[in-house]
Amino acid sequence: MIIGIIGSGAMGAGIAQVVATAGHTVRLLDQNSEALQQASRSIEANLRKLAEKGKLTAAAAEAVTARLHPTGDIQQFADCELVIEAVVEDLTVKQQLFQQLESIVSTECVLASNTSSLSITSTAAACQQPERFIGIHFFNPAPLMQLVEVIPAVQTREGLATEVRKLVESWGKLPVLAKDTPGFIVNRVARPYYGEAIRMLEEGLADIATIDWALTELGGFRMGPFTLMDFIGHDVNYRVTESVFTAFFYDPRYKPSFTQKRLFEAGYYGRKTGRGFYNYAPETIQPEPNRDEALGNVIVNRVLAMLINEAADALALQVASRDDLELAMTKGVNYPKGLLAWADELGIADVLDTLDNLYAEYHEDRYRASPLLRRMVRNRQHFFPSTAT
Repeated sequence: MIIGIIGSGAMGAGIAQVVATAGHTVRLLDQNSEALQQASRSIEANLRKLAEKGKLTAAAAEAVTARLHPTGDIQQFADCELVIEAVVEDLTVKQQLFQQLESIVSTECVLASNTSSLSITSTAAACQQPERFIGIHFFNPAPLMQLVEVIPAVQTREGLATEVRKLVESWGKLPVLAKDTPGFIVNRVARPYYGEAIRMLEEGLADIATIDWALTELGGFRMGPFTLMDFIGHDVNYRVTESVFTAFFYDPRYKPSFTQKRLFEAGYYGRKTGRGFYNYAPETIQPEPNRDEALGNVIVNRVLAMLINEAADALALQVASRDDLELAMTKGVNYPKGLLAWADELGIADVLDTLDNLYAEYHEDRYRASPLLRRMVRNRQHFFPSTAT
């Protein structure tokens, strides 16, 4: 199969490496020749590292490189059987790009977007053949992250999502099927990890170091929310939060914070700029957390309740299946457990009590509990009945 990738930034180059490693001929397009050269160097460097670590033979690495064909000419996409775009998150730009592509590729070519936050259906609507359009959302860095969200548009022909899912599996990835709703699975369900942490900071419940400590040391998360936001970059993380909030018709559950907006406005994007929630200047002494376990458990329980609530609502609204929701959160953002299994372990009634107590205190819609949680408590059900004690 000949696969075209449009955009040679970190994501586009990563996807190109994945599909070329899987044995496909890859045409990597970018109008910026310097960016294209940088992408080629980056992929070659990654392959050399894999060969040095014994994860790829030198001959295999050379073969992967030979299958990569960087180009600045979109006309060379005429023989592609699948094209994945990984360009700027701008709906108009993407729509115009696919309109141009349709005049070049065959009628059988599948068109896909790697967008993390824009509507697949809206992009497909610009196409003459929207039935061949689908979302294939990788996570960064694409060669390392196993999860891929497959998102059919309203117009996507029946069976295409299954075909794409099998193709993604053949690349050594773990695909999950998501409904075309804002944030899909991961960027929807994960919002409270950031939002509720910032809310507790703004209220003075705890400082950033303490919240990060609680969620890593007591909660088992790989990275605390403030460290993670700084790592992702507030230019990315804040924009996704804002996009999801807008796309959900300003539902208070996804409301951005002024605290993060101010960092974004100041250009304090995190590690990449040397300053975010933390200061990364050389020799800076990082703040010490308050290792009070009682306080830490309050923090963990509050964030977990919000995350579980979001996962339960996603399940109730058929955004994804139970198993795909669990896979998405463990493989997409490396959560220590699937949120629904975690709910069973904690006790769904206790999670519901936490949410109801928060709602009673704040009377804000962001703390409204999913009706699914209430039903499950009322009927004494579990998300995973076979493993419940």
